[in-house]
Amino acid sequence: MYEYFIGLITSVTPHYIVLEVNGIGYRLNVANPFSFTVNRETKQQLYIYQAVRENDVSLFAFKDYQEKQLFLKLISVSGIGPKSALAILATEDHSGLVNAIDSNDESYLTKFPSIGKKTAKQIILDLKDKMTDLSTQTPMIDDQLQLGQKDDPIYLKESLEALLALGYTKAEVKRVGKKLREFDGTSTDQYLRQALKLLMKK
Repeated sequence: MYEYFIGLITSVTPHYIVLEVNGIGYRLNVANPFSFTVNRETKQQLYIYQAVRENDVSLFAFKDYQEKQLFLKLISVSGIGPKSALAILATEDHSGLVNAIDSNDESYLTKFPSIGKKTAKQIILDLKDKMTDLSTQTPMIDDQLQLGQKDDPIYLKESLEALLALGYTKAEVKRVGKKLREFDGTSTDQYLRQALKLLMKK
């Protein structure tokens, strides 16, 4: 339901933080609350996951898109709930986690709270070779923006992202992006329409 919140961190506790968004304080479960600081002046953007159970609705927050994606992969494993996933993320050594999974290092995984050998094996079974997109600290959305160039108009960048969302390959998007730099559009819609025309000509 939620992708991210932008607001002020008004409280930090051992178990959660509070993010105030437009006068509403949201209680957010995070991997390491004390990696955040109370700041009533500067707004922060946090990525959100909403967990709904029979008698509980909880919000989990992440500093970046990559951390959220790693969390989603972890809770997809049988035996791993949101709290266990947060405990794993708390180390912030995400590359170490990825390496442990890809190298079948059960002993590394069993060091986390509530992760026994059986669950460690399940993590490796379910996630091995599926973590390559999380091996760097660069959020996936930034990787999409790299299809363009730093001095490209925002409309061009947004149109390239839209093409990826529609299912076109990176190679196709890069190819059409070169041609779009010769196009003088004034909106994302114009760039996108032109891109689709070019793609249909192939």
